[in-house]
Amino acid sequence: MSTPSPIFREPDLRTRPWRLAVERQMPLPPATLYKAWTTEFDRWFAAPGSVLMGSHVNTAFFFETEYSHSPDEPLQRHPHYGRFLALAPDRCIQLTWLTGAAGTKGAETVVTVDLIPNANGTLLKLTHAGFADQGSMEQHRDAWPIVLELLERSYLGTSDLR
Repeated sequence: MSTPSPIFREPDLRTRPWRLAVERQMPLPPATLYKAWTTEFDRWFAAPGSVLMGSHVNTAFFFETEYSHSPDEPLQRHPHYGRFLALAPDRCIQLTWLTGAAGTKGAETVVTVDLIPNANGTLLKLTHAGFADQGSMEQHRDAWPIVLELLERSYLGTSDLR
């Protein structure tokens, strides 16, 4: 008797049309960026020691970020949840992205990271879709370029932004 395959449900984004796209030319190879998104999240984005992540399709993950909204406020913890929807080594990562009121407002959004090799390293194209409202989308549109800069600096050894 064979084991039935697990049920895989795509997120339903039909009622949440807000989406964004950002690009960044990275002086890093696709393999390095793929690892950053699948096995090294705590090197550049997540709070050290907070990552529970297996890089397998339909596998849930958790991590926290820590930041303050102003220099005079203490660090605040921001939990993130999701699952990998698609993994194509060194080419594409697709995952769900779910945070609380200060982020996706509880909506299961979808982040797709395409890695396109070129003579200067990799063109990283990120789309983020399924926001609950325009305000949440705009907040993430403003944040993703900063996050991608942090990613690049972390791998080039120039990061002190965390």
